[in-house]
This record gives sequence, C-alpha cells and structure tokens, in this order.
Amino acid sequence: MTFTDAERAAMRRALALAATPGVPLGPNPRVGCVLLAPDGEEVAEGFHRGAGSPHAEVDALREAGEAARGTTAVVTLEPCNHTGRTGPCAEALLAAGVRRVVFAQPDTNPAAAGGAETLRAAGVEVEGGLLADEARALNRSWTFAVEHGRPFVTWKFATTLDGRSAAADGTSRWVSGRAARLDTHRLRGLCDTMLVGTGTVEVDDPALTVRDETDQPLPRQPLRAVMGLRDLDPGRRVLDGSAETVLLRTRDPHEALATLFARDRQHVFLEGGPTLAASFLAAGLVDEVVAYVAPMLLGAGRSAVGDLGITTIADARHLHLVSAAVVGSGADANVRLTLRPSVEPDATTTPEES
Repeated sequence: MTFTDAERAAMRRALALAATPGVPLGPNPRVGCVLLAPDGEEVAEGFHRGAGSPHAEVDALREAGEAARGTTAVVTLEPCNHTGRTGPCAEALLAAGVRRVVFAQPDTNPAAAGGAETLRAAGVEVEGGLLADEARALNRSWTFAVEHGRPFVTWKFATTLDGRSAAADGTSRWVSGRAARLDTHRLRGLCDTMLVGTGTVEVDDPALTVRDETDQPLPRQPLRAVMGLRDLDPGRRVLDGSAETVLLRTRDPHEALATLFARDRQHVFLEGGPTLAASFLAAGLVDEVVAYVAPMLLGAGRSAVGDLGITTIADARHLHLVSAAVVGSGADANVRLTLRPSVEPDATTTPEES
C-alpha cells in the first residue's frame, strides 16, 4: 500500500472531522472525509452528523460540486455499499467521478460492506488501511459491536481501600468523592445504555441519567435498562420518563446484551450491584473495568463484586491496567483505575457461543 504525504495529512484531518464535538456516538459510526485534487490540495471536506443525515462522503461531495471529478476521497471508513436512510456512498463517489479512494478502516458490517469492491469493479483506484488503528479507536464501541455481535460492556464501580461498595447497614452514599461522581457522568455520556439490576433500583433508587456539574440532566440521555425478574415499584426514579427505560426480564447476561444489540445499542455502562457484576464477569462479558478507589476504610459491608467461585489465589481473575489517574484533590480525591481483561474476547465468538 502506497500513500502520499497529502493523503496522510488528509486522513488525520478526516479523523478530526469525524470526532467533531456533538456528533452522536451511535448507532452509526463517526466518519470524516476529505477530497483532494490531483496536486494534493484540499477541495472539500465533510463528516457524518448522525443517523439519517448525509454520510461523510456525500457531505464532502456536495461541498465540492463539479470540482469533485478526478479527486481522491480520503475517508476514515470504507464507503458503504447499501441503501438505508441514505443511498450507498460507493455509488455516490462513482457518480461524482472520484478517481481514487483511500480509506482507513474496512467496514465489516455485513449490511454495509463491499464498497471497496464496487468501486474497484468500476475502475476506481482503492487503497485501505491508512491510520486504521486510529479509526478503530475513534469508533471503539461501534467496531466492537459489529465484530462481536453484542455491545461493549464497561463495568464501573466505586470502592473503599478494603474493597467495600457499601457499609454494613447498606448505606453507600457517598463512597466516591464529588469529583469522581462528576467524572462518572462524563463516562456515562460516552455510552448509549445504562444497565443495573432490579435490586439496585429497589435499594438505591438511581435516576440513571447523565447530569452536568450543577446536577441538571443533559439533553441527550442514554437508554436506561433494568435487568431482572422482579416487578418494580412504579414510583422508582428510573421510571420517571426523564429518559427512555427498558425492562429486561431475564437474569441471563447473554440474553440481556442480545436484546440491547437488537435495539442498536453498542456500549453498555454496567452500574449494577455485586451480584449483577459477578454474573457478567462469570459469563466473560465485561470488556472494561473503571474503578474509583476512595481513601477510606469500612472493615465490613457489601463487597464491590459477588461470589466468583474462586477458592484459591491461583484462580484469581487478573486484569490489565490501562491507566490510573487521581480524580479530585485533597479530601475529595479518588484514584480512577481503568482496566481490561487480560484475555481479549475472541472476535469470532457470538453471544450464543460464549
């Protein structure tokens, strides 16, 4: 694969366009496109603004008009080959007379794949793989969901130094400091689904909304999912109408994720109690762990995770530390640990096979 310096610079610009603030994180991938003239000068650029809006290639082609003929389209994702709310981008590029297409990440979604082949068959020069890792990172959850057939799962919990998420009397507000709670809302905003069990709803009555530093809900809210078989008190805040809520009548994590995936959900933020966390861990369905560790000791109380069936240290579940950061300062300081399983999930494994 041979790429010019102009194409490399254009791909970096396309990635920046794809990451434009305010663009929804799903269900569609974030995509950017830059059109280059034969001399390497930029002709036009565009990006996808969310489901139902023009795709990045079409956005750039509209800006370029007739000047698109003979250009190189530099795109962060392989042009799609299907008709959904919008037409196939591969066909739009052909109709505009684009000479060459350079893309970063191949589109492995069966419903949209094949754009590169369509373009090549029509005589367009196509090269892929330029800054592919950066493109995958940009759409981490979307890529994972497409490749694994289920949403990416982030398990978040707050704990004391001795591993307690609540005191002996059940009280848990607040294990984490204010800065950590604000940081949690930031992370919630990066997901499309909040998931807890019915027990957490009955005991803690969480709102499960994303709020700002003044405790006001943001305009765009993730789906609130409650998993379990027991009926909920209709007065619980999760049923208050401030965001969409779905009740998952199951205790099976595989079934819950399959239902959410069918609803185009790609990133689940798991904030349930120790029993729910243990069930997802036992099923191998936790892809990332975010733990806020508070500088306090309780000595007794509820553990952050339930029984994992481990009886000897040799069988301990090991996690790989991705990053560690101090959140807040002084008495409000917590340590945020971001971790992932030591063994990555098999990309060929489906929820039914796991």
